[in-house]
Amino acid sequence: MGFFNKLFKTQQEEETTMTNLNIGIILGSTREGRLSPQVGNWVKELADKRGDANYTIIDIAEYKLPLLGENGSDASGAAAWSEAVAAQDGFVFIAQEYNHSITGSLKNALDYLRVEWNNKAAGIVSYGSVGGARAAEHLRGILGELSVADVRVHPALSLFTDFENGAELKAAPVQVDSVNQMLDQVIPWSAALKTIR
Repeated sequence: MGFFNKLFKTQQEEETTMTNLNIGIILGSTREGRLSPQVGNWVKELADKRGDANYTIIDIAEYKLPLLGENGSDASGAAAWSEAVAAQDGFVFIAQEYNHSITGSLKNALDYLRVEWNNKAAGIVSYGSVGGARAAEHLRGILGELSVADVRVHPALSLFTDFENGAELKAAPVQVDSVNQMLDQVIPWSAALKTIR
């Protein structure tokens, strides 16, 4: 396909390109009692209604990823983790705030890979006592170093107003709009970055 054909795609061609996108929803916590599966499933349910990409939940708890470089550790899940991330065109990170930052397990999982992350787009859905805002800001810096382009819109769920008793997700209607606005940015950015990989 020539340059001008790529530049002037038809709407049907653009829609086909976007529905062929793979977007991984990465659950960023592994600890017992975590809320990230609830948040990830909620995001996936909203995303699947859009029909603009193939959305998959990727749970880092399902991979054996000991501390990177730890002697004598079983890192047998690293190859499968690499394959799962490499297969994605973009990401939505479910980031919970622990001690003003992201979880150690998410940081470790990010550090395991390099080129698998490069030239892809990402959105962040965070949660915590202040909506996970500080975790999201730390995550943005890490993603920048990994050549992941994070989008501006950032759904931030409060443990006080978006979760019942801090345990069951009951997101406010405004959060649904925020997730869709985030995906409105993640999808075209993912499609654009796919052209340079």
